Amino acid sequence: MENSLKITKDGSHTLFSPMVQECYHSENGAIQESEHIFIKAGWESCDKTDIKIFEVGFGTGLNAFLTLLKAKEQGKSVSYTSVEYFPVGGDILNKLNYVQQIDAESECCFKKLHEAVWDTRESITPFFTLEKIQADFTKLQLTDSYDLIYFDAFSPEKQPEMWSQQIFDMLYRHANEGAVLTTYCSKGIVRRAMQAAGFFVERLPGPPGKREILRAIKK
Repeated sequence: MENSLKITKDGSHTLFSPMVQECYHSENGAIQESEHIFIKAGWESCDKTDIKIFEVGFGTGLNAFLTLLKAKEQGKSVSYTSVEYFPVGGDILNKLNYVQQIDAESECCFKKLHEAVWDTRESITPFFTLEKIQADFTKLQLTDSYDLIYFDAFSPEKQPEMWSQQIFDMLYRHANEGAVLTTYCSKGIVRRAMQAAGFFVERLPGPPGKREILRAIKK
């Protein structure tokens, strides 16, 4: 079953997955949600100049694109790793309007993110490398440690195995000291799993249409 394109309230696209019966982003605004949760709450909390990022759920590449633009703007170097079990097809990716909505001059970078070969680290720009891993995250063995973690899986109701205690224990082990993990999900079971793993967890105001999000820090 193919994903279908939808316009969210801020004018940006998201995809609806018939497989899990859920959108990839908030219908209140895909770009504003990603900027709020992963850039403002995540990226802006990391003061390093060389940053290792791990993302759960590459999806449409929106988080990676926003991060690349921030790295360019601030002169930071990023090693970006993302895992995705079901990559989005090229036909629908070509219809996404993120470039037009965010930065039309960076169209080549957005294309490079999606044209990058899976399971291989590639240089997208002189300051941004990307490795997209096609795998079931619940079975993935991480070998590196990270400064910033974007947790952007489908919801616990749709993919409960992605939000288990074992998952957050693993992420804690592979988080550097001071590392930040952000996610849109603020459910108590998720917050408690993060705390049990060892993270210090904060509730933060959410983007439009969502009361709260979570930010976890490895102290």
